[in-house]
Amino acid sequence: MKTELSIRGSLKDVRRLVIKIGSRVLIQRNGRPDIRRMRALVKEIAALRLAGKEVAVVTSGAIGAGLHALGRRVRPDNLPDLQMAAAVGQTRLMSRYSALFAREQCRIGQVLLTHDDLRDRVRHLNARNTIMNLLRHGIIPIVNENDVVAVDEIKFGDNDHLAALTAMLVDADLLILLSTVDGFRRPISTRKTRRVPYLESISENMLALAVGKGSVFSVGGMRTKLESAHDFVNMGGLAVIANGRKADVITKVMRGDNEGTLIGAGIERSDARSRKRWIAFFHKAQGAVIVDEGARKAIETKGRSLLPAGIRDVDGTFPIGAVVNVRMPDGAVIARGLTVYASEDIRKIMGHKTSEIASLLGAKDYDEVIHRDHMLVFAKPEA
Repeated sequence: MKTELSIRGSLKDVRRLVIKIGSRVLIQRNGRPDIRRMRALVKEIAALRLAGKEVAVVTSGAIGAGLHALGRRVRPDNLPDLQMAAAVGQTRLMSRYSALFAREQCRIGQVLLTHDDLRDRVRHLNARNTIMNLLRHGIIPIVNENDVVAVDEIKFGDNDHLAALTAMLVDADLLILLSTVDGFRRPISTRKTRRVPYLESISENMLALAVGKGSVFSVGGMRTKLESAHDFVNMGGLAVIANGRKADVITKVMRGDNEGTLIGAGIERSDARSRKRWIAFFHKAQGAVIVDEGARKAIETKGRSLLPAGIRDVDGTFPIGAVVNVRMPDGAVIARGLTVYASEDIRKIMGHKTSEIASLLGAKDYDEVIHRDHMLVFAKPEA
């Protein structure tokens, strides 16, 4: 089993990485863009690119920059004002990035995405092809959510999630999430916390301990960072949560210093086909099926489909063809896939043999609830 030291040491050999820069890293408390910090981060990112690394940047800050330009100090709650701030701020943000990277002899390309872009298979592949082509030509993609047109139904929710999806989209080896804290901090008393240098994986207990919320200029918090890192790590990647306002933080992470919180076991990359990955991570789960231990073993160790006999409960209401989580009673999600039965029918057949489906539903279209070909089983760390 690899140690934290050996995994950190391997970061210097990473070929492709995604760096997410949070709003609070880029925007000062008074709402003004922090040009000095942007300049320092751009220098570090440019150095990676000029050293032969393929780097994509997922940036927040467009809405914050727009609010500053509009003279507003508080993030609005209504969608039209958020879209207006994004429209004003996006050009200002990209103009600054363009000028700063040009000073470092690097070119950038803007990529604006909505969740709908990645959920649709054709648009998903087009987005991947565009970003991959930018990387191949030595151009740094600057990715952001297209807040000008995004609505609640198609929003990623925060740029941590967008960063994880981008990292999976381009098969990155490493995801760095930069915030204003030095990593995941575990409470050690009522008033004190301690940085956790390394997490092999992320459990529900860890998520419950997550502290730190978004500011008036941002959305995400530590929990969203852990959840996003969890998704990427499940595909065999590595993630680091670190303080983006700390000097040379990216350089320190990449040379293997004990910086931030490293997440992942350094396992072999998942051999999941791109379509399974698209099903599992680029759709929002519409519900869940709770399974027993027998079903878990059949799915994880025997490569089986999910049969109704192993289902103990159903969470939510969803139609045929929905993406759902396959979950244990303790809340652990072991897989995600497309269901061939609606939630109403699954409740009728759960716990029963496949031979009983016809009598329970009046007809039997399928033996399984989720076929193996349409299900991604999440990677497990090495023992």
